[in-house]
Amino acid sequence: MTDAAPLVLLIEDEPQMRRFLRAALESHNYRLVEAPTAREGLAQATSRTPDVILLDLGLPDGDGIDLARRIREWATTPIIVISARGKEQDKVAALDAGADDYLTKPFGTDELLARLRVALRHAARAGTADEPVFTVGDLRVDLPARRVFVADAEVHLTPTEYKLLTALVRDAGKVLTHRHLLNAVWGPNATAQTHYLRVYMTQLRHKLERDPTRPRHLQTEAGVGYRLKVE
Repeated sequence: MTDAAPLVLLIEDEPQMRRFLRAALESHNYRLVEAPTAREGLAQATSRTPDVILLDLGLPDGDGIDLARRIREWATTPIIVISARGKEQDKVAALDAGADDYLTKPFGTDELLARLRVALRHAARAGTADEPVFTVGDLRVDLPARRVFVADAEVHLTPTEYKLLTALVRDAGKVLTHRHLLNAVWGPNATAQTHYLRVYMTQLRHKLERDPTRPRHLQTEAGVGYRLKVE
């Protein structure tokens, strides 16, 4: 392991979970710094400049959602929430507070590592100039030209369909809540109109997915929102 290995800040008060994550991450060439409280987590986030933050919501001295919101005020570091709270409203609250992703305990090592890879790739893209062409699988979105291709065949989208797709592209790999997408595409007065999203996501899937009933790219996060899957 070298200093070039990604640095993960783990904010988690449960010793057993810290041991599990320490073994999983260090065996896959991640560096790790641990914080058992919200206060220490905030201090480490400020001083250590981690590449990714793993954040538990149930901390002894504060709520993880509030901590995510505080970190997001000044940092763009990817935040993956790890929590036993599996209710949709908890996921939505964490994502709206600035978290990038959400894993419900218990979870497996492979899923955690996949989410970390996605978060790191997203951060790398965000840290450079916007890529003019986004590609995943057989989907290609040429942002400057406003053109979309599937398997090299051009697909014609309506202006609203294209706006929804580009909102997902610009945060590819992240879970985007219904409220976030509705605000991005239709504006703040439409944030309760979730049926807009269902209609347009169905239309996008019919145009972009080989099998719209089993989408590979445009993934639903039940009760929460949508994600453009990048792996």
